[in-house]
Amino acid sequence: MKPAMFWATLQFITRIPVPAKWAEPVDFRQFGRGIPCFPIIGLVLGVIAAAVSVGITLSGNPYIGAISYVLVLALLTGGFHLDGLADTCDGIFSARNRERMLEIMCDSRLGTHGGLALVFCLVIKTLAVVELSDNTLFYLFTMLVCAPIAGRTAMVLLMYRQRYSREGEGMGNIYIGQVTGRETAVTLLSGTALIGAIGGVRGLLAIGVTLIAIYGLAGYFRHHLDGQTGDTLGASEELGEMVFLLSLLWY
Repeated sequence: MKPAMFWATLQFITRIPVPAKWAEPVDFRQFGRGIPCFPIIGLVLGVIAAAVSVGITLSGNPYIGAISYVLVLALLTGGFHLDGLADTCDGIFSARNRERMLEIMCDSRLGTHGGLALVFCLVIKTLAVVELSDNTLFYLFTMLVCAPIAGRTAMVLLMYRQRYSREGEGMGNIYIGQVTGRETAVTLLSGTALIGAIGGVRGLLAIGVTLIAIYGLAGYFRHHLDGQTGDTLGASEELGEMVFLLSLLWY
């Protein structure tokens, strides 16, 4: 894959500054080819957030360290995926028909279900990191690095052979149903390999649980929305990180 595709993808799904010339001449419609970069981008985000969190935890305050981890990830992505989680929950849990659910998901206002989803997701991730802080700092660092990799690796399950549920163009449309079997396999294998190399057996077990959970989530969204949207992609990333962190607490 050309370096320009990596930089263009990094620029698109994060707020990390990237010189414009590094991402040229990648066209917006070509971004779907950047899916295999997702695990690497997760690695970059994970290293930054984990370094900040562990550095603060070293001072003797694991709670602030845990909150910092969640906050740094949100800042690095501009709340991009959190917004998708909130919109998805507002629509899905409105108990309306498919068309109305999609309309609600397009509404920029935050509803009750979206607000609850954000609160529970952020609180659960924070408390999971606090629990992981009882382990060695090295173990904490490696697992915190792995969580964003897991979330972005699992996201491809909502893209491959999936239908875009909205009419017309949209940000999700450049990914959903556009990735090839080869790109999907490369993304899943590279993400799993990275987590195995960094997190060992525990990391592999956790990514296994995460992939199963997100695969089921993809089916749930497809059942209610007759496909996927950009919002459901964001929701899957946030929930993938959460499931990964929770899975580490089971053994």
